[in-house]
Amino acid sequence: MAAPKHRRTALERVEKFLSDTYFTDCNLRGRLLGDRCPLASLSCFQTPRRIPYAEAVEREFRPAKVGDSFGPTWETCWFKVELSIPPTWAGREVHFIWESDGEGMVWRDAQPVQGLTKEGEKTSYILTSSLKETEPHSLTLYVELACNGLFGAGKGSMIAPPDPDRRFTLSKAELVVFNRNVYELLVDLEILLDMAQLLGEENQRSFQALYTANQMVNMCDVMDPSTFPAARDLAAAIFSQRNGESQHTIHAVGHCHIDSAWLWPYEETIRKCARSWVTVVRLMERNPELTFACSQAQQFEWVRSWYPGLYAQIQDFVAKGQFIPVGGTWVEMDGNLPSGESMVRQFLQGQRFFQEQFGRICSEFWLPDTFGYSAQLPQLMRGCGIRRFLTQKLSWNLVNTFPHHTFFWEGIDGSRVLTHFPPGDSYGMHGRVEEMLKTVKNNKDKGRVNHSALLFGFGDGGGGPTQKMLDRMKRMSDTDGLPRVQISTPDRLFSVLEKESSQLCTWVGELFLELHNGTYTTQAQIKKGNRECERILHDVEVLSTLAVAQGGAFQYPASQLQRLWRLLLLNQFHDVLPGSCIQLVVEDALQYYTEIRSAGAQLQEEAVQSLCRELLQPTAGSAESTLVLNTLPWERTEVISWTGPDRKKTLALVTVPSMGYAIVRELSLPPQPVAVRKQEDGSIAMENGVIAVCLDMMGRLTSLRLVGSERESVPDGCYANQFALFDDVPLYWDAWDVMDYHLQTRKPVTMLLKPLEITLDGGLRGSASFSLQIGEGSTLTQEIILDATCPYLRFLTQVDWKEAHKFLKVEFPVQVRSTNATYEIQFGHLQRPTHWNTSWDWARFEVWAHKWLDLSEHGFGVALLNDCKYGASAHGNVLSLSLLRAPKSPDATADIAHHQFTYAVMPHLGSFQDAGVIQHAYNLNFPLHAVPATSAQCLSWSAFSVSSPAVVLETVKQAEDRPEAVVVRLYEAHGSTVVAWLQTSLPVKEAMLCDLLEQPAARGHLPLEQRGVRLSFTPFRVLSVLLVLRQ
Repeated sequence: MAAPKHRRTALERVEKFLSDTYFTDCNLRGRLLGDRCPLASLSCFQTPRRIPYAEAVEREFRPAKVGDSFGPTWETCWFKVELSIPPTWAGREVHFIWESDGEGMVWRDAQPVQGLTKEGEKTSYILTSSLKETEPHSLTLYVELACNGLFGAGKGSMIAPPDPDRRFTLSKAELVVFNRNVYELLVDLEILLDMAQLLGEENQRSFQALYTANQMVNMCDVMDPSTFPAARDLAAAIFSQRNGESQHTIHAVGHCHIDSAWLWPYEETIRKCARSWVTVVRLMERNPELTFACSQAQQFEWVRSWYPGLYAQIQDFVAKGQFIPVGGTWVEMDGNLPSGESMVRQFLQGQRFFQEQFGRICSEFWLPDTFGYSAQLPQLMRGCGIRRFLTQKLSWNLVNTFPHHTFFWEGIDGSRVLTHFPPGDSYGMHGRVEEMLKTVKNNKDKGRVNHSALLFGFGDGGGGPTQKMLDRMKRMSDTDGLPRVQISTPDRLFSVLEKESSQLCTWVGELFLELHNGTYTTQAQIKKGNRECERILHDVEVLSTLAVAQGGAFQYPASQLQRLWRLLLLNQFHDVLPGSCIQLVVEDALQYYTEIRSAGAQLQEEAVQSLCRELLQPTAGSAESTLVLNTLPWERTEVISWTGPDRKKTLALVTVPSMGYAIVRELSLPPQPVAVRKQEDGSIAMENGVIAVCLDMMGRLTSLRLVGSERESVPDGCYANQFALFDDVPLYWDAWDVMDYHLQTRKPVTMLLKPLEITLDGGLRGSASFSLQIGEGSTLTQEIILDATCPYLRFLTQVDWKEAHKFLKVEFPVQVRSTNATYEIQFGHLQRPTHWNTSWDWARFEVWAHKWLDLSEHGFGVALLNDCKYGASAHGNVLSLSLLRAPKSPDATADIAHHQFTYAVMPHLGSFQDAGVIQHAYNLNFPLHAVPATSAQCLSWSAFSVSSPAVVLETVKQAEDRPEAVVVRLYEAHGSTVVAWLQTSLPVKEAMLCDLLEQPAARGHLPLEQRGVRLSFTPFRVLSVLLVLRQ
């Protein structure tokens, strides 16, 4: 009989033959599982803690049954499962089936052996593939069940705050006979059906697949397995028809993206890693061709500590080249907000871990799910032994489609890395025909390269690859009409792309994600903790290094610093620092920052005590004085506030040399004291000889002038330091997104609670303060401060924030005209347009910056500095800083708290580079340290200085592997080519260039000259120098 004429009935006939909903009494799917057998016994206990196996098995278990429910959310249930396999099942494949809506882990003989997650299509543990008489028929397993799903426990929607009272039901627990021959036939038919449906009616291959599937249904008697082999032969004949030589090749790599914390806490992630990775290990035992790319050193470290048996198995598969560490970073960090040095440490800690544990560093940077990528990343990758980069997140762009999938990415210094976005636009593929076709069709670089990646496996909440995904792709390895699919490795893919790269295009500058712009502002306390702790660790390293170099008994606190850095790096994970996580995670993150602050303060005190011990101990003829330390690489003259012996706060104007200290006894007077006057209309004027300001009753700037030039910064009729409140209701991703339409809802904040009053009337410092009501129930109090000799006006701001779905910004309209504004990024800066000409311009209505942004025309400009904010924008002539958001998912309490932060405005002549904006932003973020001392003489000491203002000495630390050596890291900050001399008073006997992993560079030896060490920089170049000290 000929094949049916009607395409639709043939297609639907095959569908129903495979359906798990219809006709299961007589179709093939209904024969997948054979005989069933209940468990011999099931018992359990419940605990609020995540406890180790050894503790769990000692507990008292109570009887349990299928249909019972457990909870509430975040509890753990341990089940004792006693099995007895019927002897009549000899020769059969036997599975232990477990279905529940929580995440499970099977333990056998005190080792984890299989993850069980219904959402990850893993509901069975294979007890035997062919039951032999010699195998044990009775055994005891334990199942550890987490009362949370793959994506936490959102109430009503995935990203809603977790439902604290959710119950988790055990819906199946039994033994079954698994019919492998039925399974293989089902996979054959599924692939043919997909080919028939997706290759389209104009493609004859589609009809070949359809008619073959139809014929197979005719041949199969589901009650008679002897009819299956002939049907399978028909499928094999189709699958073995080969492609032409020009066909696209897909490199399939197993993957399991595990967010280190997101809709679940860090502690649950440890178990997610174990559940997912043990499943991968089981798959590798059965499929020696399977490869699995795995990132995040922190997750390896967790498994190493908590699951040593599993970790040993992983090490074996790493050695075999199947389990492949990728990424080279401690976690998959946010790509925008961590400082340059933090990003270096992500790679330093990650690559060193992979080298120590597996004998090699990673050769590709792996960041598939982060919300944008800084233009400094290519240089940092290259400095850490990486020239290849994989992500896919730009496929999420809301406005513009990114024009490439394979290209060279060039950073602000000119460094280039080969970059690949899997054209299927996902890191969680399932090995379906549809995905293969999308990968080819969607590829933006057809004709330039003919290879691409496909990452398969359940991800985000873990899960990873399944046997079925592998079996689907085996059938597509080289089948006419489909791209070639080979199980491959990232290295194999990139090696081929490198060979094909001559026609590739180059993208210059940042990879900006046109979505999730709210993450620059959400969870302000996490942002502040990050910036503060970056500063604390910088200062501890500088002071500890100097204390060691002074000689004496002081030991560099290397292991404590590693622990604190790793905590900070963990919190830079791309759902924690951005603020897109649940309340439990926020609490953990803030606790980690508290630990870093307190341990850091202790380490700093110890370093200062050692560095300056002679100056801090009373001696004959000594007098009360103050030791002031400066951890930045330039001399600073600033007003500081310190507590005198009488416990009174005193102001002093001090000058402290670069990276060193000064003893201050006499209070020096400023060349021009600060004058503060109240005018008749209630406004207040302040002046310090550098800038002159006029403030209205509401604390708004009506005038901001440079004294020497009389140049006015605030346009006529405008107010700077104007607070504005916006409605902030995104389309879905609440903590993540702020939409362009929020700008249409602007309401200036004008509800005055306390008008501006003078709080310090001048001399070394002038200040005035006021209070405003914001929205329904929030209040803002601000002290506006002008210090002697200081070129900027500071705004010390406190907000009691109680809003819902509102966004608070502060705006500075300025009398400057420029089509571009400049924003600080890691180790440099970049420009972004101030207009919305094209869709690429207006998609950047909300952007990120680090310590400053600046709008300049030739000869004049205005900069905004801040001490813990990241969201910003510059449109037309208005600079605005994003202060606070109030999203309700996934943390209903996000940002509802008391906040304190400082920002500053700095008008300047000339360019921002020549005016020292970069240095002043550092000064605002790195306050001088004042310590009571008892020194007789007024002395000062400097450890390091740099001859060029264009070069910033960012980091001074002990070398990782050489306690007698110091690593200093410098970068060119102006965007210029320059030679700079690094001077030091440390006893240096040898200097050499090294990479960011501290490996000495070939031909990197640097002569020690009279003027110091000569260093050559091109724009935004980062240089690391290894200084070996004389003992």
